Amino acid sequence: MSKFQWTNQQSSSLKLRTFLLEHGVTRSLLKRVKFHGGELQVNQKICYPHEIIHPGDVVTVSLPPEPQNPHLQVSERSISILFEDDNYLILNKPATVATVPSSLYPNHTLVNRVLGYYMRQGYANRMIHVVNRLDKGTSGPVIFAKNSLAHSLLDRKLQRHEVQKHYIALLDGQAVNDHATIILPIGRRTGSFLERAVVNDGKFAQTEFWLLDRTMRHSLVKIQLHTGRTHQIRVHFAALGLPLVGDWLYNPTNHELPHQALHCYRMSFFDALTQRTVTVTAPVPPYFSQLMQPKNDFPS
Repeated sequence: MSKFQWTNQQSSSLKLRTFLLEHGVTRSLLKRVKFHGGELQVNQKICYPHEIIHPGDVVTVSLPPEPQNPHLQVSERSISILFEDDNYLILNKPATVATVPSSLYPNHTLVNRVLGYYMRQGYANRMIHVVNRLDKGTSGPVIFAKNSLAHSLLDRKLQRHEVQKHYIALLDGQAVNDHATIILPIGRRTGSFLERAVVNDGKFAQTEFWLLDRTMRHSLVKIQLHTGRTHQIRVHFAALGLPLVGDWLYNPTNHELPHQALHCYRMSFFDALTQRTVTVTAPVPPYFSQLMQPKNDFPS
């Protein structure tokens, strides 16, 4: 059972419910604590959300157990762990692996593999909480929360754009700017469920990039996302006439790679549960440097 503890450092009294909401315990999580085997304590005595707590009181929340999804298949395939503690597991996702199961990929996704890992480790909580997702074909860190509270807190940071994500991408063409910010609204392309496009009534999207290297055919760029729209990097660079190498959806005539040349190489966030900043780096796949070699500029 996951257990969390805080001291009320406010100078006035307040309801326990209000205190917990301020620490990221949502109303839905409070209901689960109340009805599904969790517990609230103040100074080691069982309490209820409506009760008043005072300055200096010690509040303890014990979350109810989280059983595994019986419909989720278990995969024994390997995972690459970038970071792990009591609340988060961060994996380096290969470009060839999907994050979550679907009709196309029912097994061996990261979610299936994490369930297999939890079972091998003997973890009591086996509910899989995916905090962030990467498109299939994009590699880099994917965060799994080990409990509902950790998931809720980090999801809130994602919504507020407080999780810093840095990417490297290989563009099909020559970028002109050494440094620029793309601000173009993104929405669904008319008639397509999957494809996104720059549209006038789309959602605000901001992508900043720096040119790292350039050849006659390609541009290597470093990217920081300031918003998190679906396919944002892929759509923004396609709109500039510089689609990603290998991107079957936005650059269908390019077949240099079987997937888009996009990798998240660093991710950073402040963990409110441990009061520390977590930063992970994922090694850049070798195909980036291979495709930037001069031999690609001229046919043999």
